[in-house]
Amino acid sequence: MQAVKTKEEVIEVRGARVHNLKNISFHLPLNQLTVVTGVSGSGKSSLAFDTIYAEGQRRYVESLSAYARQFLERMDKPDVDEILGIAPAIAIRQKNQTRNPRSTVATQTEIYDYLRLLFARVGQTFCHVCGNEVKKDSPESAATEILAALEPGTRFYVLFPAEHHEEIQSPKSKAQSPVPHLMSLMQQGFTRLFRDGETIDLQKPEDYRFADFENTFVMIDRLKADTDIRQRLVDSLETCFRENGNAVIMTAGENPQRLNFSEKFVCKFDGTVYDEPEPQLFSFNSPYGACPLCQGFGNTVGIDYNLVISNPLLSLKQNAVEPFSRPAYAWAKKELMLFVKENGILIDVPFVDLEDWQKNAILHGKGKWRGIDGFFKWLDTKKYKLHVRVFLSKFRGYALCPDCGGGRLRQAARDVKVAGKSLPEIAALSIKDAQVFFAELKMSAEREQIAEKLLLEIRRRIKFLVDVGLDYLSLDRLASTLSGGEAQRIQLATNLGSSLVGALYVLDEPSIGLHPRDNERLIKILENLRDIGNTVLVVEHDEEMMRAADYILDIGLYAGELGGDLVFAGDYKKLLKDKNSLTAKYLRGEAEIKIPAKRREIGKNKLEIVGAREHNLKNISVEIPLDMLVCVTGVSGSGKSTLIHDVIYAGLKKARGEWQAKVGLFQEINGAKNIDDVILVDQSPIGRTPRSNPVTYIKAYDAIREVFAATNLSKTKGFTPSHFSFNVPGGRCETCQGSGTVTVEMQFLADVELTCEDCRGTRFKNEILDVTYKGKNIHEVLQMTIREAITFFKDVNKLVNKLKVLDEVGLGYLRLGQSATTLSGGEAQRVKLAAHLAQKTKTKTLFIFDEPTTGLHFDDINKLLAAFRALIENGGSLLVIEHNLDVIKTADYVIDLGPEGGIGGGEIVATGTPEEIMKVKKSHTGKYLKDILK
Repeated sequence: MQAVKTKEEVIEVRGARVHNLKNISFHLPLNQLTVVTGVSGSGKSSLAFDTIYAEGQRRYVESLSAYARQFLERMDKPDVDEILGIAPAIAIRQKNQTRNPRSTVATQTEIYDYLRLLFARVGQTFCHVCGNEVKKDSPESAATEILAALEPGTRFYVLFPAEHHEEIQSPKSKAQSPVPHLMSLMQQGFTRLFRDGETIDLQKPEDYRFADFENTFVMIDRLKADTDIRQRLVDSLETCFRENGNAVIMTAGENPQRLNFSEKFVCKFDGTVYDEPEPQLFSFNSPYGACPLCQGFGNTVGIDYNLVISNPLLSLKQNAVEPFSRPAYAWAKKELMLFVKENGILIDVPFVDLEDWQKNAILHGKGKWRGIDGFFKWLDTKKYKLHVRVFLSKFRGYALCPDCGGGRLRQAARDVKVAGKSLPEIAALSIKDAQVFFAELKMSAEREQIAEKLLLEIRRRIKFLVDVGLDYLSLDRLASTLSGGEAQRIQLATNLGSSLVGALYVLDEPSIGLHPRDNERLIKILENLRDIGNTVLVVEHDEEMMRAADYILDIGLYAGELGGDLVFAGDYKKLLKDKNSLTAKYLRGEAEIKIPAKRREIGKNKLEIVGAREHNLKNISVEIPLDMLVCVTGVSGSGKSTLIHDVIYAGLKKARGEWQAKVGLFQEINGAKNIDDVILVDQSPIGRTPRSNPVTYIKAYDAIREVFAATNLSKTKGFTPSHFSFNVPGGRCETCQGSGTVTVEMQFLADVELTCEDCRGTRFKNEILDVTYKGKNIHEVLQMTIREAITFFKDVNKLVNKLKVLDEVGLGYLRLGQSATTLSGGEAQRVKLAAHLAQKTKTKTLFIFDEPTTGLHFDDINKLLAAFRALIENGGSLLVIEHNLDVIKTADYVIDLGPEGGIGGGEIVATGTPEEIMKVKKSHTGKYLKDILK
C-alpha cells in the first residue's frame, strides 16, 4: 500500500464493516480519480455507496433543521469506526428513476432554464396573423425608423388617433355626442384634426361635422423628411405617446403611405395584442406559458393517427387508412381517391414514402377535401349512436396536441423567435444539431451583449452532453424514456454544468451503454471533474478507466462472504505487478476470456427482418442466424435497441398475439416458425417491492417453506407452508406487512425507510421465528448467501438444483432474502437468466439480452459466457446487444449498426464473424476488435 498522506490530502476510512466488508481501513486521495474494482458482490458498492457516500450524506443531514433531523437521525450510520476528511458527497447512479412526463433532457440539464431566459431577453416576436415583427416603440426608435423609411424631402403628418383610449373602453361613448371630447382636446391645445386626407381646423366643436371619431386623427405636426428635423420629430412623437400611446405617420400626396407606432406591445399591422416576453411565458410547467389545450404535456387524448394509419408501409390502394377500409365508410375512400387523383398523389406507394405535404393534405385536408380530420369531426356529430362511439374508441389514444403540435407552449410563446427558430423548434433539435445551431448563432451587437453569458452556459452544457456521448438525443426527449446509462450520463453532464468544486462524486459504472469509441470522451470528462477540484470515486470494471485512474482499490478476492477484503490499493502500474489480485491476473493476461477455437457454423434456421424503418432505422433488412450467439453492436444511438426491442421482440410477440403496445415499423419478419418462444432478459427489476427477492423469483422459496412446515414444531402448532410466507397474512409481521421496513413520509424531503420496530426487520411473528431447521429459523436462513444455503440444504435436491444455477451465473454471494430493490440492473438480469437455465426445457427459444455485462468483472463475464453456452446447448438462440469487446470477440456472428448515432446511424455497417467485422474500415467496432483479436 502507498504511504498514507497527511489528513488534509486524503479521506481516511477506518474499520469499515458495512455488509460483507471485513473491517477494512483505507484512504482515498483528495482531488484524484479513484477506481474501485473487483468481482460482482465483492463489496465495491458497499464501500463506495453504503459507506463513503452514505456518511457524506449523513453529515450533510446533520446540518439541516431540527424538524428534518428528528426523522433523519434515525437513519442508520454506516458500520465504520471513523471517516476523516470526507467532502460533501454526490451519488450518480445507474438507474433512471424519472417518471415525470414533464421532465425532458433539456429541463434535467438546466439548458431549458437558460433557453427561457434567452428567449425572454433577446427573442423577437413575430405576429402569427401577418408574420411581421412585433415590438414596442419609443420616440427615438420611431424617429429613426421614419427617417429611414421616407425619401428625403417627403412631406408627412405626425398624428395620433382622435378617439382617446379611455373613450374606446366605454361602449356608451360611441352613442354619445363627440362634443365633450372635442372640448377636452381644444382645452389641451389640439386644434387640428385629420380625416380622410383633409385637415379640419377647430375653432369651436361645431366645426367637426361627424358623429364619431373613426379614422380621425389629431395632428401634432407637419414636417418634411430630413435629418435636421430629427429632434422636432422626437418631441412630436413624445406628445403622441403621452396622449394616446400610439403614433401614426401619414405622408401627404395622392397615395399616402401610413406608418403605425405604439408604445404598447402590439402588432402595428393588424392590432394583435401580445404579452411582453418573460421567462415564465416559455415554461410549459406554468399555466401562463403552457398550451391551454394539452396543459404543457404536448399530447392530448384524441384521434391517434398511429392507429388510423396503423401500418404506414401499406399504400392508399392497400387501405393504409384503416377506418376507410370498413364497408360503411367506402364513400369516404372514394372521396379520398378522387382527391389524390386530382392532386397527382400516387396510390400504390407506401404511405410512409409520400412527401410531407401529401401526407398533410390527406390527414388535414386541402381544397374541397376535408381530410381524415374532417371525417372524424363529422363522426363526432353522430356520437349519439352506440356503434359510432364504439368505432371512434378504436382510434382514440394519445395524439400530438393539435394546437401546439407537441411544442407544449401557448401561441404567444411560439411566436417568439431567436435566429428564426421558436423555442419548441430548438428543443426538437438533436444535441449534435443544437451544438451547431448555437455555435453559428449570429445576432446584432446589442443582443449579443445581452445574451453573451446565457449563450456561454447553453454552449457549455450542450458540449458536456456531446462529451458524454449523448449527441444523438433530442433536447425535448422525455427523461422517462432514457436507459439507466443515459440517465446517469445526463446527471453527469448536469453536475459538470454546475461546476461544483470540493465535492466527492461517487459514480456507478458510468461506461455502461457506451461504445469503446465514446469511452475516451467519458474518461476526459471525469478527469475534467477532478481537475476543477473534486474527488471522483468510480465503481468500474473497464480496463481503460483503470489505466486513467490516479488510484485503484481492488476489493475481493471473491464475492459475498469470500469477498470484502482490500486486496490492493495503489496505482495501475503497481496493480499489474500484484500477485493476489484477480483483476491483475486478467489485466496481465494470465487469466483471460478465451476466443473460441471454432465458431458455430451458420445453419438453415434463421430469422429475417425486412424493411425495418422505426426511429432512425433506414429501411434495413437483416438476417439473424439461430442456434448461436449473435451480437448486435454499434455506437450509442445507432439503432440497436430500436431494431431489437421495437422491431424484432415486439414484432415476434405481436405475431404470437402476446403484444398490445406499439410495434416498430417493418415490412415482414420471416422464419418466426423456427422458434417456439422469444424471451427478453433485460435489466428491469425482478420486483418493485422489498418483499420480492431472488429465491421467490426462481421459485425456490416454496421448497424452503415446505422444509420448515415439515418440522415437528410446525406440525404440532399447525403451521402450513403459507405461515412461512411474508407475502400473505398468517405468519408475517402485520405492522410492516412482511417488508421488514416502514416508510415514514416526510414533508418537503424524500420518504425515509426505517426498520420495523415490532419485528426488528425479521418480517415474521415471534412464534414463527421459534421454528428452526438445523438450528436456524426462517429469518436466519433468508440471511444466508446462496453459496452457504447450497451446503446447508444439501439434502433437499429440489432446492439445491435451483440455487446452484444462481451460483453458476456468478450470484452465489447474494442473500436468499435480499430485496429485489437492492439488486443492480446486471444482477437482476442474471437472476432472470438463472430462472431460464433452471427450467432446462429443450425448446427452441430466442433469448434477447440487453447489455448483460453490466456490473460484471472479467471473471464474471467468463461465468456469463458459460451460462450462454448452456442456453444454446438447451436449444436456445441468443441475440445480445453489447459493447463489451470480451463478449463480442466470443460471438459466432456480429451485426454492426451505425456508422454514427441518431440521424447518422440506422444502417447495417457490417455483418459476419468478429474477424470479418474487423476488416470493415467504416466500422467503429471493427477498429477496436482489431486490437483485441490480434
